[in-house]
Amino acid sequence: MPRRGGLSVRAKLTLSYAGFLIVAGVLMLAAAWLAGRPGQSFDSLVPDRVISTLGVLVPGNHAFLLRAYAPAAAIVLAFLLVFGLLGGWLLAGHMLAPLTRITDATRVAATGSLSHRIDLEGRQDEFRELADSFDAMLARLEDHVAEQQRFAANASHELRTPLAITQTLLDVARNDQDRDNGELVDRLRAVNTRAIDLTEALLLLSRADQRSFSREQVDLSLIAEEATETLLPLAEGRGLTIETSDDVTPALGSHALLLQMSTNLVHNAIVHNLPDQGTVWVTTGVRSTGSVLTVENTGEKLTPQLVATLAEPFQRGTKRVRTDHAGVGLGLAIVKSITQAHDGTLTLAPRAGGGLRVTVQLPTAAPPQRADAFTASG
Repeated sequence: MPRRGGLSVRAKLTLSYAGFLIVAGVLMLAAAWLAGRPGQSFDSLVPDRVISTLGVLVPGNHAFLLRAYAPAAAIVLAFLLVFGLLGGWLLAGHMLAPLTRITDATRVAATGSLSHRIDLEGRQDEFRELADSFDAMLARLEDHVAEQQRFAANASHELRTPLAITQTLLDVARNDQDRDNGELVDRLRAVNTRAIDLTEALLLLSRADQRSFSREQVDLSLIAEEATETLLPLAEGRGLTIETSDDVTPALGSHALLLQMSTNLVHNAIVHNLPDQGTVWVTTGVRSTGSVLTVENTGEKLTPQLVATLAEPFQRGTKRVRTDHAGVGLGLAIVKSITQAHDGTLTLAPRAGGGLRVTVQLPTAAPPQRADAFTASG
């Protein structure tokens, strides 16, 4: 939450200590002033034997100094002791109250309740900064847990579908012994292939989320070209044109994951395109904000609300039906995870004429060695 600037906890404690010292000094001066006034005496408050005993410790055995000032000093010290204990207790309680609220919130979070927030009020200081950071962490954890729960539910649903289809086909084959098994085998193979693809996609998504990969210096433009060349036959079979524009685009990351990311983007642009005479644009380049890969495609018009959900697992656009190449609904979700694992940003936006524009921005690295530049179009 936005806060106004304030004194740090160190400054507050320093000023508090200085304030106590000033109060103590004033009280001591007041005691000395009272003890030095004519006719003022505190003799009756301190027994003579105490004065005589302590007088031996005074250089020159000036016991009269003790008789003049010791009673007042004793009274002031006793008052300062009580004042220091009480004031220190209240001051410590006031200063540590935010820490107590943070501790209570930590205990609540430890029970599994992530919806609780500290919401510590006041000006900015170390405790408020800690509380705000803790609230932000709880918010991220709550969103992450909710996302994982949705993902687990969706994944279970998606995996249950091919298993249910397989069970149905096997039941039909068992009940109809005279039926030709050739068609059954083909259908079982297709269903099993889809289940394998989904499992591999889930494993890849988990690998990207855990950031369990090594980083190396790569050229994002060459990776995009490799993905484009691999999917060019699929585009030609659908009557689509792929136009590329690739400048040297250095980045730091996993070649295999970035290739998977680029392949998913190009594949998504091909599959969710116009039925015929569509176009896919693949461009790379270095901007002031980092290394950028942009994939655009023609297609039906998409609303911003729909586009905002496309990177979620198992989300598909309107009228996006499953075909032989439609994937398992994790294409853009994998792109999002790979991008975040590389400390990049993913931006999805609908094109004015229909279709989708996907922009991936990654941190720029030193340019790698490159033999030549290649531009592919088909």
